[in-house]
Amino acid sequence: MGSSEDEKIECLKEGKGKRLWKKVKYQLVEYHALPAYLRDNEYIIGHYRSEWPLKQIFLSIFTIHNETLNVWTHLIGFILFLALTIYTAMKVPQFVDVHSLQHLTDAVKRLDLHKMHSEFLTCLSSLPNIPDLHRLGDDLKASLSSIDLLPSLPSWHTVELLTNCLPERFSYKNQSDPCVLKNVKTDLLNIIAPLVLRPITRWPFYAFLGGAMFCLLASSTCHLLSCHSERVSYIMLRLDYAGIAALIATSFYPPVYYSFMCEPFFCILYLGFITILGIATILVSLLPVFQKPEFRSTRASLFFGMGLSGLAPILHKLIVFRHQPEALHTTGYEILMGLLYGLGALIYATRIPERWMPGKFDIAGHSHQLFHVLVVAGAYTHYRAGLIYLRWRDLQGC
Repeated sequence: MGSSEDEKIECLKEGKGKRLWKKVKYQLVEYHALPAYLRDNEYIIGHYRSEWPLKQIFLSIFTIHNETLNVWTHLIGFILFLALTIYTAMKVPQFVDVHSLQHLTDAVKRLDLHKMHSEFLTCLSSLPNIPDLHRLGDDLKASLSSIDLLPSLPSWHTVELLTNCLPERFSYKNQSDPCVLKNVKTDLLNIIAPLVLRPITRWPFYAFLGGAMFCLLASSTCHLLSCHSERVSYIMLRLDYAGIAALIATSFYPPVYYSFMCEPFFCILYLGFITILGIATILVSLLPVFQKPEFRSTRASLFFGMGLSGLAPILHKLIVFRHQPEALHTTGYEILMGLLYGLGALIYATRIPERWMPGKFDIAGHSHQLFHVLVVAGAYTHYRAGLIYLRWRDLQGC
């Protein structure tokens, strides 16, 4: 009897000891207690996970440690770009305002040109009265003459129908209103463009979105799993570097393709160069020496230099399309994107602000978290530029 009780007591003690050991084992540790492969930033003093099993690692996504915000900043960014990709696939190709099409009959949507004249008269009947619509007709002729029309639709007949549907003269408060005139012109172009345009390819834009999602998800996964073991850390870091290179390379696909889609030589030249550079960067990042902390500045410089290589096609675009407002607008977004990426790389390399106050930014506010936020902001800025490229080429073609 006594032996049985002793065994029970021994089992209870052993169970309590195991639970206590697990609790101690999965406590957060400080920098000096880390194995060499996890030592990356000596200015972040504590709150490290070290060699945890996968179960505990996955559960740690909902706990507080010095990688929590690193994981979530890019995981939320991945969800954002996944939503943007779905939105783009569903909405962006329909660049025409749906409300402006509500008066068009099924015959017009099927491109019945014989009925287009009467349908546009019906559509125009609800518009405000505007003087000098001859000028609007001339503007429409000039705008539509540059549109890439389907071979089955004679452009002269379409332009004639659109121009003839405009009454010769209206009155609008006895004066000309340029703003209203411009709005009517935009509405009419939005109505006619989807009926006669050959849609341009979307793959460069989706390549960028895919590169952004791969980069953000790879980064989030890397920060979550790297504390498991040296081998897993090695694999995750290479995946992270590959994601960064993919994001930078694919970021140039929309501006290069849509700027030079009518000049195949320069289009292939720039796309080929940035793709080869991206692959080379990924191959260099596979070298074991590349992950050492002392090469932090080298890593940042390599990716920064890869980004700078995109200046050539941007400057070329500005020279060729200097009179196009879309070219200037997209360049503004691209400059902002470059500044955000560049600032992120600078903060990452210099480890600001934690180098000024070691230990004060262990949980929130250290350089890698700021770098992550700036990457998401830069990628979203580029997404906005991509929408302008799509609308520009959809409306004007080559």
